[in-house]
Parts: sequence; structure tokens; C-alpha cells
Amino acid sequence: MRGRAGRGRRPVRYAGALLASALLLTGCAQSVDPIERLGKKAAEGVHPHGPAPDQTYRRWGLTEPLARPPQPAARALPLGPRTGDRAALPRVLDHVPTRDRVVFLTYDDGAEKDPRFVAMVRELRLPVSMFLTDSAVGPGYGHFARLHGLGAGIENHTLDHRALAGLPYAGQRAEICGQQDRLGSRLGLRPRLFRPPYGAYDTTTLRAAADCGISTVVLWRAAMTPTELAYTHGEHHLRPGDVILVGPDETPGPSQRERTARVLRRVQQRGLTVGRLEDYL
Repeated sequence: MRGRAGRGRRPVRYAGALLASALLLTGCAQSVDPIERLGKKAAEGVHPHGPAPDQTYRRWGLTEPLARPPQPAARALPLGPRTGDRAALPRVLDHVPTRDRVVFLTYDDGAEKDPRFVAMVRELRLPVSMFLTDSAVGPGYGHFARLHGLGAGIENHTLDHRALAGLPYAGQRAEICGQQDRLGSRLGLRPRLFRPPYGAYDTTTLRAAADCGISTVVLWRAAMTPTELAYTHGEHHLRPGDVILVGPDETPGPSQRERTARVLRRVQQRGLTVGRLEDYL
């Protein structure tokens, strides 16, 4: 994950195979309606997730157009009922069961605010989900309001990017609910999806998330390193329904849009396209 003030609070080691994989893979305006931020005229011209104009894809490093995702009516397979003692807890997933040949692009933290990435999302009609940490976004919520106006999902990644597992309930709830409140005041949103920093969570995390209005904890099965996709488990290639993390890069190297283009080329090589995660959960 991206470095920031407060980096010293990161744990040195994380329990479990998934957390070890996460380290390897990722290195990891007051309340105004986002559409109003774009202006009425600009908002009327927004058509998220439709086909991009001819040849636009070449400008963003693709060799062919990105296939149009299925209509929202082509929903994912149901995840099944939650029963028993955990009925009220959010589900946890890194892969969405679906017959659609789609994968899902997710981004963490919010420290990178490249205006050309906004242009990429707009011109490619690219569905993306941004999991935001308040301490990383800083004064830059306007950047994410523009992305949201283009159809991007805005989701919760805590106030200050603390590793939550092992913290008491009150501390975990403050991190999660605090960011719910911040996103509500800045963008008028209360997300249903949450990603714990570093992928670290425990049962207390799930209890706190549920009490903050979270329905799903979203991890990832594949992550984009500066040059390649790496996998937390399972087959070492993309499959329909995979959640992909295009994580921040702590070292000089490819920009966010360049890393995104590399992911998209690998998505196309597998005969897949990008769906909107929020349409499937």
C-alpha cells in the first residue's frame, strides 16, 4: 500500500497467507453532489461504461477496443444466504461468482490524483472502484468527485489506514464509521463496500463494519505490481469474477494509468473485459 504520514503504524508482519501475499503484491469542498461539481452540461454528456469512440483505445496503450461489459441485468450468480451466528456480518470475497466474462478493477488509498487517469476513465468508459483513505486523500476529494461523476464507485478504506486486526472494537469502529461519515460529508455517499488496509481483518472487523452499514468486505485475488499481475492464491491467470487491485506504487515507476493499461492488456488476452463491481454486489 501507499506510504503516508503515519506509515510507522504499519505492522512488520501480517498473519496468514493472504496477508503475506498482500505485502508481496502491493507494497502497499464541503458536501456537494459530485454531478453538480461537473456542471450540468458536462454531466449530461457522461455515458459511463458504454463503448469508447473508435481509436480512443490506442491513446491509452491498448491494441484493440475494450469489450463492452454486460448490461446490469446480467447479474452475478447469487452469493447465497447468510445464516446462523454470522447472519449479520458482511460477506468477505476476493472473487465474484459470475458467468459473465468480467473482472473488476479496484484502487486503494487515494493518494494518486493524476488528472490524466480521469481522462482515461472517461474516454474508455472504464468501470473502476476506488477504496479511499481520508488521510491519503487529504484535500483531494474533488478529484474523486469527478471520477464518481463518470461512474466510478467510491468505497471505504478507513480514516487513517491502520491495520485493524487485533484492535479493540471501538478503535476499529472509529476507523470504519469515521470514513463513512467523511465520505458522506465530502461526497454525499455512504458506501456498502469496505476494504481493510493490507487485507488484515478479524471477526471484530466484521462486527464493526456491519455496524457501520457495510455489506461486503472486498479483498483481491490478483494485484498489479509495477510490471506484472501476481496472485494471492489459485490459478496464476485471470478468471471471470476476479477482483484486481491496481495498487499504489511506492517507488518511481509506471503511473497509475500505465499500470491500468497493462492490466487491461492482460484482461483482453484472457478474452475478458471490465465490469462494475457495484453492479454485482
